[in-house]
Amino acid sequence: MIDEKLAFAVPMLEQSVDILKKMGMKIVDLEKNKARIMMPLEPNRNHIGSAYGGSLFSLAEFSGGVIYAACFDHMKYFPIVKECSIRYRRPATTDMFLDVALSPEEAQRISAEADEKGKADFSLDLKLTDESGQVCAEARGTWQLRKIPA
Repeated sequence: MIDEKLAFAVPMLEQSVDILKKMGMKIVDLEKNKARIMMPLEPNRNHIGSAYGGSLFSLAEFSGGVIYAACFDHMKYFPIVKECSIRYRRPATTDMFLDVALSPEEAQRISAEADEKGKADFSLDLKLTDESGQVCAEARGTWQLRKIPA
């Protein structure tokens, strides 16, 4: 479900980076404090028929921007990625999904710190799953919320 209050962000996110658009990334759920992203197997298939590792990494990295849209005021803040790592657990042979969320309390803490210091880091532990729910990769990333200068 796409929350009508957040619907404006979907095309902005899906089309903000040309390569993500070419990869076919789709936000299939965007609600307050949570989102679900889908990456189709095509055109992300590699030489052995499974999902290309770089595409899986891009799915994980993209999630920081998506959760930003679900949690923070886009007129007040912007996100950047600081670091991201991935562990591939099994070949991904279907469309892939990633669920990402921040609790309202954590989002409020991050916003308050960014208001006070101009920036605030937040980390996400992510599971990239196939159509049957099997975890094909795990990622951990740190993003930074930055306050837009006045």
